Amino acid sequence: MTSVKRTVPAVLDRIAVQLSEHDALVTPDKRLTYGQLRTEVRQAAAAIVDLGVAPGDPVAIWSPNTWHWVVAALATHYAGAVVVPLNTRYTASEATDILARTEAPLLIAAGRFLGADRTEQLDRDALPALRHIVRVPIEEQDGTWDEFVARGEENEALAEVDARAAAVQPDDVSDILFTSGTTGRSKGVRCAHRQSLDASAAWAACGEVTSADRYLCINPFFHNFGFKAGILACLQTGATLIPQLTFDPELAMKTVADQKITVLPGPPTIYQMLLDHPNRDQYDLSSLRFAVTGAAVVPVVLIERMQSELDIDIVLTAYGLTEASGFGTMCRADDDAVTVATTCGRPIADFELRIDDSGEVLLRGPNVMLGYLDDPEATAAAIDSDGWLHTGDIGTVDDAGNLTITDRLKDMYICGGFNVYPAEIEQVLARLNGIADSAVIGVPDDRLGEVGKAFVVVKPGTQLDEATVIAHAREHLANFKVPRSVVFLDVLPRNPGGKVVKPQLREMI
Repeated sequence: MTSVKRTVPAVLDRIAVQLSEHDALVTPDKRLTYGQLRTEVRQAAAAIVDLGVAPGDPVAIWSPNTWHWVVAALATHYAGAVVVPLNTRYTASEATDILARTEAPLLIAAGRFLGADRTEQLDRDALPALRHIVRVPIEEQDGTWDEFVARGEENEALAEVDARAAAVQPDDVSDILFTSGTTGRSKGVRCAHRQSLDASAAWAACGEVTSADRYLCINPFFHNFGFKAGILACLQTGATLIPQLTFDPELAMKTVADQKITVLPGPPTIYQMLLDHPNRDQYDLSSLRFAVTGAAVVPVVLIERMQSELDIDIVLTAYGLTEASGFGTMCRADDDAVTVATTCGRPIADFELRIDDSGEVLLRGPNVMLGYLDDPEATAAAIDSDGWLHTGDIGTVDDAGNLTITDRLKDMYICGGFNVYPAEIEQVLARLNGIADSAVIGVPDDRLGEVGKAFVVVKPGTQLDEATVIAHAREHLANFKVPRSVVFLDVLPRNPGGKVVKPQLREMI
């Protein structure tokens, strides 16, 4: 690997030669070897070029885990462009905001999915740069994907694509992933090709992933983990990627048995659902050998059950954030269950780890992001003059170098594996007529880890109920951000500086 240029096109070219006949991608409607994957990617990349997308242009992908997502992302890179994943749970207004800020000329989006076509709800007047929308067929054969890739069949277009792919450099921006901002506006995290590849390769090395592995990806591709620890990890190791469109525990178990799945990452709730499923004994899950979990508190007993009842050889936990290319620290294969359950392991991917005087976790190394999109002030606030990334998390490091996250400097909480920033929700609630003041905190939830609870002060003479507040939030926010309960107060507790004292709100419950 050291002789291969650290760009996604170069890695794809290498693996397509080395493992030409090896399964790269398997879905219910498509099976591609690595050689076939490269062929599909080159043609899709030629189509992207034919649509007028220039090197360095952003290409947005707003779709669930189909094979098209993988081809579209790799084709974007092959055309010298930048991947901008959009969360499938985004409302049209959230997607419009990101498309406007990136000025993406091309959006590859799901057609009708879960009964709705989200592209029809986009505010096209606010998106003058968006010239093309390619619709991926999901529930109905109503997409435009086939017409799109047919544009890339000409030999001249393919020659242009090969030149574009060869021109991509390791320090070129490969992707911009958006993470919710503490001020209520999402931030676009810019990562280079070498960073996205090297960090995901380090993750794969901890799990000893090889071309013999078959990887069930239930993490969404739009999320840093699904994209980098999923697609890019498999691309570099030659493992076979088997994505699941939407998570269903019984379908997951059936897929493990039928496809002889060896690698199954996911949040703790996934394994809890599998362990407690009444039909688990009907499926042969013995092929599983490697699991990674995190993004929430992990009970020691869960790790022990995964090792004993699911007989998974390697069970690891990890810590990372989008600003660190999605990674940071990780346990190792020889760590015991208590270490795996109670810590996030040691640094990977050449990261240095330090706890500053305030207890904040700092990371430094070659895989810290290039910076936020068009936001030098936020970049300077996140990365200090010595190159340390301030994570906003409070933690401790034990004698063995293992990191434990104990608290958050910020109010962010994690719902179903997704970061949620209360400030964003509070801004939405402020727009509801009748709300004078609001604050949101994360509270424990058995299934999702944490969910939002809103504390609301109503304007005098106004009547509001819990259902109205939640309905308003659901109209403007992705589902994982919507508070699950509302408490009405006469006044919010505030300190002398006017800031809401959220610990007092937590004490109330």
